[in-house]
Amino acid sequence: MLARARTFTIEGLHARAVSVEVDIRAGLPAFTIVGLADAAVREARDRVHAAVLNSGFEFPARRITANLAPADVPKIGPGFDLALACGVLGASGQIPTELLDTHALFGELSLDGEVRPCHGTLAVAEACRKAGMEMLLLGPGKAREALLVDGLRVGAVERLGSAARVLGGGAPDPLPKPRKVPAGRSPHKGLDLEDVRGRRDAVEALTVAAAGGHNSLLSGAPGTGKTMLAQRLPSILPPLRRAEAIEVMRIHSVTGRLTGPELFSERPFRAPHHTITTAGMIGGAQRGWVGEAVLAHNGVLFLDELSEFARPTLEALRQPLEDGRVAIVRARHSAVYPARFMLVAATNPCPCGYAGQAERCKCREADLARHRRRLSGPLLDRIDLLLGMERSGADQLVLAPFTNSARAREQVIEARERQAARLADAGILVNAQMDTAMLRRHVKLDEDGHMLLKGTHERGTMSARGQHRALRVARTIADLEGRDRVKSEDLARALSWRPEAGLGSRRAA
Repeated sequence: MLARARTFTIEGLHARAVSVEVDIRAGLPAFTIVGLADAAVREARDRVHAAVLNSGFEFPARRITANLAPADVPKIGPGFDLALACGVLGASGQIPTELLDTHALFGELSLDGEVRPCHGTLAVAEACRKAGMEMLLLGPGKAREALLVDGLRVGAVERLGSAARVLGGGAPDPLPKPRKVPAGRSPHKGLDLEDVRGRRDAVEALTVAAAGGHNSLLSGAPGTGKTMLAQRLPSILPPLRRAEAIEVMRIHSVTGRLTGPELFSERPFRAPHHTITTAGMIGGAQRGWVGEAVLAHNGVLFLDELSEFARPTLEALRQPLEDGRVAIVRARHSAVYPARFMLVAATNPCPCGYAGQAERCKCREADLARHRRRLSGPLLDRIDLLLGMERSGADQLVLAPFTNSARAREQVIEARERQAARLADAGILVNAQMDTAMLRRHVKLDEDGHMLLKGTHERGTMSARGQHRALRVARTIADLEGRDRVKSEDLARALSWRPEAGLGSRRAA
């Protein structure tokens, strides 16, 4: 007898439908799984055998063949256990088979028949809804995670016997009670811009970067506040929209980093150590092997001590900075991951950190040249704001704070709402994502603005990409001030944050 059950396998950060075909016929007792199954799937034979018997069912002492179709797609992980067990029960006539075609099954089985949760539940739930399945049956530990997908019926089944009951027309087990999230929890762990003293220009630049999603580089000697500023960036970023939160949670679900079903509101903030490898930064083609760039999707990637990172690792960031995705191709695998993040980096001006201070800097010219080579021109060209930071004087450290995170966050949220409304037809949310056609449509310069831009072109110090990035920053400055028109002053301010424009780098005082 033949029975078919429906389940899903994880491919990259998404799920793909798999049909579990179970055939039982006369012959020596054997249980064979075919269809490019990995070790975890092949080992399901022993788990399914024990779970069926310990759940009070009979395991057929006949020849059992389970085919995972399509046969040319690799099947990975223990999430096939529940579908395999129900397929065996259906093929042996122990449960009805009518609902096997409309109810998807996803979960690992313990030897006593308990249904355990698996990584990638959110991706499976999204694929289940797109496939038009009536219900997704899975362990209660991940049921509320699956409920984040609108328009999908989710059934919690604690044991194999519960799944058999639902497939026979019964009701699923009760959903677990939602976990209470502690009230009043600070989304930025107590870090606030009011801690920053004497850095008005730097705080303004950080606010502009947060409002438009712009990449930023802070350069200065040790102790000038570069890391302090970057760590306070999450405190002024707007909360994740629902669609953005689902994207971030899917990444965490597939990689096993999701700790609860509560919808994310805080944006990711990733700060890898400078010894990270290229694979650690970008990721690999195998399931669950994503890098820091992907984990920072819809959030911030902070690279402290930028010049200490290996150059190949930094160069690998050029594609995601431009396209918002990571495409990985290996000999037998390929994968495309989303990686649209804000890059915030901090670096010293020389190996010792005190360039320009003759009494303290001991770097030789060869050391300086080696330091400069670590940061390639194409990489720096993809950074929107380059801010030089100088050491604060003693009188500045006692000044009142320029602003606080709550006030800056309100400005950022208002500016982003203006951008989202203006760019809604293009399907993007922030100015940093505008292409050249959108720039022509939404950035109309006056005569003084055109002369400024023409001057940078004639000097030949700024590429076309650099000019476009300056225009995006100028558009964000106007949004922060609530204006529809970009003034020449906005462009001049944006160009002052790009030293190659020839207007003089802005030093944060």
